[in-house]
Amino acid sequence: MKKIIAVLIAAVMLFTVFTACSGDVVKKTNSKLSVVCTIFPEYDWVMEILGDRADDVDVTLLLDNGVDLHNYQPTAEDIVKISSCDMFIYVGGESDKWVDDVLKNAQNPDMIALNLIDILGANAKEERVIEGMQVEEERENEEEHAQETEGKAEYDEHVWLSLINARLFCTRISEELAKLDSENAQTYIDNGGAYVDKLNELHNQFQQEIMETGNINPVLLFADRFPFMYLTDDYGITYYAAFVGCSAETEASFETVKFLVEKVDEFSLKYIMIIDGSTDELAKTVISNTKDKNQQILVLNSMQTVTSADRESGSTYYSIMQSNLEVLKTALS
Repeated sequence: MKKIIAVLIAAVMLFTVFTACSGDVVKKTNSKLSVVCTIFPEYDWVMEILGDRADDVDVTLLLDNGVDLHNYQPTAEDIVKISSCDMFIYVGGESDKWVDDVLKNAQNPDMIALNLIDILGANAKEERVIEGMQVEEERENEEEHAQETEGKAEYDEHVWLSLINARLFCTRISEELAKLDSENAQTYIDNGGAYVDKLNELHNQFQQEIMETGNINPVLLFADRFPFMYLTDDYGITYYAAFVGCSAETEASFETVKFLVEKVDEFSLKYIMIIDGSTDELAKTVISNTKDKNQQILVLNSMQTVTSADRESGSTYYSIMQSNLEVLKTALS
């Protein structure tokens, strides 16, 4: 991956030199403020904060059309956009290691780069392997990975799935936009504040309605990857899952299936969870081996497969989290 990024950066720099020699400078093609976001939640937060000024700002979403954060590789065009933008927002986890090299060679020295995990600081959570999770037997280039991560914590990247985190991120984004565009600073602060209030109300709704399910010890079981650690921790929900959130595994072992089946039976669960973009094959296998064999499958949306069509049809961070609450209420009832 590093070699690919190095080649792309070299190509971009060569293009920069060539165009500079021919009298053209690589920079924004207009005077619009430009913001580049890696994932859908960041993009949607920015659009909410911009409000009526959205058409006056050039906002780019890199991981469009359902591209997963863990599989994304920037193109030369992406690197050019990042290099010259005014604000770049990214998650900052293991999947974003490519960002360091891109930022080192950025053409805009005044760019504001927002790393979500850095914004969380001490509240960022390390990736957690719990009982029953299937750990990848081996990692490609294990020695190189060990050298890169020596002494560094590997954080769970799915920070956007906590409304508590989202409030913090949106406040910071509105503050930084205000710095970039002082003429419209109050608009960004006001819009950001109003949106944070909405997120806070939804957070309170999650707390109240999960409590009102009457489930004293709520338990979720995912026959899938599990990217919802931040969300479940926020509301005291116990969980079991086949794989960690960033796992590349697709096939569950006999031991993993057996463990999940035993947990379904132990807690008399009526629902098996999967995430957006996944197949339900493992869930069906688990169900077919339980005592009751009548569990239903529910999908909890991690916002990792949101497409442009979804956005055009009105999907937002807020609406998806509202839908997730309805799914949780059903799953925990």
